[in-house]
Amino acid sequence: MDVGADEFEESLPLLQELVQEADFVGEEPGIRGCARQSPFLFDLPSEWYLKTRQSVQQFTICQIGLSVFSAIEGEANKYIAHSCNFYLFPTTFGILDSEFSFQASSVQFLNQYGFNYNKFLKNGIPYMNEEQEKKIRHDILTGNWRVRSSPDKDQIKVVIDQVTRWLELAKEGDWMTLPGITGFQAFEVQLVLRQALPNIWTVLKDEGVVVKKVSKQHRWYLQNTSCDRESCWKENILLSARGFSVFFQMLVKAQKPLVGHNMMMDLLHLHEKFFRPLPESYNQFKQNIHSLFPVLIDTKSVTKDIWKEMNFPRVSNLSEVYEVLNSDLNPTKNSGPEIVHASRCEKYVETKCPHEAAYDAFLCGFGVFCPCSIDPVPKSSFPQYLDVLAPYVNQVNLIRAGVPKINFSGPDYPSIRPPILILSVKRWPVVSEQQVYHTFQNLCKFDVRRLTRSQFLLLTNKFKDARNILKEYRDHPTLCISLYRYWRHSPNVNCLLQVCGIVTAWALLAFILGRSGP
Repeated sequence: MDVGADEFEESLPLLQELVQEADFVGEEPGIRGCARQSPFLFDLPSEWYLKTRQSVQQFTICQIGLSVFSAIEGEANKYIAHSCNFYLFPTTFGILDSEFSFQASSVQFLNQYGFNYNKFLKNGIPYMNEEQEKKIRHDILTGNWRVRSSPDKDQIKVVIDQVTRWLELAKEGDWMTLPGITGFQAFEVQLVLRQALPNIWTVLKDEGVVVKKVSKQHRWYLQNTSCDRESCWKENILLSARGFSVFFQMLVKAQKPLVGHNMMMDLLHLHEKFFRPLPESYNQFKQNIHSLFPVLIDTKSVTKDIWKEMNFPRVSNLSEVYEVLNSDLNPTKNSGPEIVHASRCEKYVETKCPHEAAYDAFLCGFGVFCPCSIDPVPKSSFPQYLDVLAPYVNQVNLIRAGVPKINFSGPDYPSIRPPILILSVKRWPVVSEQQVYHTFQNLCKFDVRRLTRSQFLLLTNKFKDARNILKEYRDHPTLCISLYRYWRHSPNVNCLLQVCGIVTAWALLAFILGRSGP
């Protein structure tokens, strides 16, 4: 089911009911963009976070997919999935006018999979975080709100001119309709008209904004005694401006397990776009996420272990995981629960839509039941599945960092990466990190970091690559590779030892000279 701004408010009660009754929720934001400052395998989680945090603020979420899984009452081990695509567009209201970036490769990717740009750009659901909401609430309730963006100013000017010309000939009680103005924009237009013209009243109807000519006394009465009085009406404006953030808060309040695949970037964007700007402190970020979503399940972490035990073929994406688990390669494929798609969400019964957010969210939810592949005893309730998943709860996979995953409910685990190697270059006058990278790229992929003018650190995420490179370059005349030892190779340690050596030598010399004196 595709949901834009026009359908969102009507669907909110149903969505709230679904979330409250859900066993868990699969999510998959359609985030297009990557870090400007790429993380290294060398980076600790805190370093990885600080680098990635900068880029998250520059890119937007254009679509978010949710698949809500609920056990079917009276039917053992059977679940129904409600899958929705939400098209999002940042709120533009008053002083709030977000800037964001797209990468050309991301646009090509979206085109390849049939992304609906009209839905995103023309009918995207607005959203904001708590800090943005506070600013807008203050401006609306204090009357300091102003239209800032040029397109909105032009449209508002046309509307005011149109209504002003009509007022000159209209009699008290006459009314006119401004067609084609709906949703959040309708609230904005009404707010401007009510501020600019003291002898009109506005009402939002199906056909558009209705403007009625009234006396000043009747205007005062309507503002202060009707169910459409201005204070309530301004709250409705704020509610409409919050858009998807309203549903995000419903999701947080429900405290249901949240399931994703390689979901670290998803969590960064959810925090930044719908909760609060990302904090500078990595530990604070972890605490915030854990308070928002106490139970996280990353199916990437789950399938890593399953793949090792079941000896499945290597796969590169979520769709391939789903295909393998549903194939004859999986001897226990029939031991999991039966999952059916809800009405209005039947698109995925026969159609595969890889990289569409709601479809990927459904695949994430399906991945929750992966442990059945190694524990084929049928389960009757989701809490029992959650018991099997206990080792993976709040363990979120981390791509390209010094540790393979982040623990959101406690301290992070120590690194299990292969050892760091040190490359010493001889008889090679000027060497860059890029040159070193290209030298070894045909043999294996390394992250490269300069240590000194002629020394570089090399790190890979595969133990066999580290062993191969040590063997291959054992007797190389110009490239000497060995295991890195901090106390032996660190420039800081070497500098300290040299200083200590010099001080010790001077002290010894002073002692000797002192004894040889008269």
